[in-house]
Amino acid sequence: MDRQQTGFESAGKRCSAELYLPDAENPPVVVMAHGFGAERSFRLPAFAERFAEDGLATFLFDYRGFGDSEGTEQLVDPFRHRADWLAAVDHVRDLESVDGDRVALWGSSFSGGHVIETAARREVDAVAAQVPFVDGLATLLHLARNSGIGYPLEATKHGLKDAVRGLFRRSPHSVPIVGDTDEFAMLNTPGAKSGYLDIVPEDTDWKNACPARIALQVPMYRPISRASEVDCPVLLTIAREDNIVPPAAAERLADRLDHVEVLRLDCGHFGPYDGRPFKRAVETQGGFLDRHLS
Repeated sequence: MDRQQTGFESAGKRCSAELYLPDAENPPVVVMAHGFGAERSFRLPAFAERFAEDGLATFLFDYRGFGDSEGTEQLVDPFRHRADWLAAVDHVRDLESVDGDRVALWGSSFSGGHVIETAARREVDAVAAQVPFVDGLATLLHLARNSGIGYPLEATKHGLKDAVRGLFRRSPHSVPIVGDTDEFAMLNTPGAKSGYLDIVPEDTDWKNACPARIALQVPMYRPISRASEVDCPVLLTIAREDNIVPPAAAERLADRLDHVEVLRLDCGHFGPYDGRPFKRAVETQGGFLDRHLS
């Protein structure tokens, strides 16, 4: 396997990326990026390496503002992320080292919704969406049930404060991305902090903070509404014990997709990143992607 540092442009900013190339000529390619506030180094190389072992090239990128990518620092914005996904797909189609006519998408958590949105706008051969965020309003209610009824009000308060500061071109008002249950954070359900930080490498400059305006965008972002526009096969990996994104919303997405397979795991939101759930997830996802890219 050959691992190359590379990048591409999205809305005038450079997004950093890595291309994992298997020992094969003109391989198909899987485009990958991470979830809410995360960088590509957070356990995604384990998936990329496994897919490369199966003969699939993987193009793993960071959104604008994350890792070494240019842009507003750690700004979580689903609509900007979606634009980065579209730019990444367009970029890999022109790479000489892969078969740009055989492209799949892989996303997890927040990016599990982005890959649905992207597949509705670009012709791709397959999509793998792991513990996917697919319905913002349902997710907000799910977080309120698991974090307390005060969560939506606190999130809105912080979101409005950041939005007002943005109007006056002041520095962002940031909130923690992940926190304990007794503090406000975008993700503060039981086990969220330990699960998230377990996938963060020790040698990273990542900060546990993001501009709070994302709290106002979450309810409006509903990838499930684009399900009817997705023509390719989709594999959904659902964690039955997920207390961050509601499993029921992913099940509703499955009902709306024309060509869908579902892998259900008995674990929480971060379970598929490691241990036995990871092994089952990556084997199933790799087999699915290989079948539809061959």
